[in-house]
Amino acid sequence: MLGENHALVYEFPDFVDQIKHLKVNNSAFATMASRYHELDNKIRALELTKVPTADEHFLALKLERLNLKDKLYQYLVHDAI
Repeated sequence: MLGENHALVYEFPDFVDQIKHLKVNNSAFATMASRYHELDNKIRALELTKVPTADEHFLALKLERLNLKDKLYQYLVHDAI
């Protein structure tokens, strides 16, 4: 869906406490989460404003966001154990 918010708290509602904890206590997680949110905001803005952009660029942004989401999820699962 265009313009959908993919914030980590929406993507992983069962891990809200771990997300908050890791953002404060794990600098690697915090850096990746910050980049993830930056990408999500950029992608959403491109979708909503319909700013012309090359498909390759748009797909690269979405792929980077997806890869970060996978890495962040691994942190969340590991922290929950």
